Amino acid sequence: MPIITKGLTSPLSCVIERVNFCEVYALLTDYAFVAFFIIFGLFFVAAALVGAWFIRPQRPSRVKGEIYECGETTRGTSWVRYNVRFYIIALAFVIFDVEAALLFPWAVAAKKLGLYAFVEIAIFVGILLVALAYAWRKGALKWA
Repeated sequence: MPIITKGLTSPLSCVIERVNFCEVYALLTDYAFVAFFIIFGLFFVAAALVGAWFIRPQRPSRVKGEIYECGETTRGTSWVRYNVRFYIIALAFVIFDVEAALLFPWAVAAKKLGLYAFVEIAIFVGILLVALAYAWRKGALKWA
């Protein structure tokens, strides 16, 4: 229901008339705190990077430009092809790590969630066990 008064000439002024400015001001002050901390954080990071750039020593040399790996001199090329088993083991670790991260909140609230949630988590763990058995059978988990 629009508010009609003598001085209002456009529909937009009717909308502006209905806004509670105290609520808008409170909302903007809440966002102002967030904006302040974001701006302060960005300024702090930028100031630290610029400060570090100004005070760093600038003495380049040929030795500093050489490849450095664990304190040892490099023999041969640094482009070595890795065995795919490293990636498979890493992916299996990530999968089971995520499983653990999903199981902890469920374990905390297991009594409240009931039988339906228990069946869901049993299916979830079952799928992961089938995947583990498949990887084991294919020999993906053998190191040598």
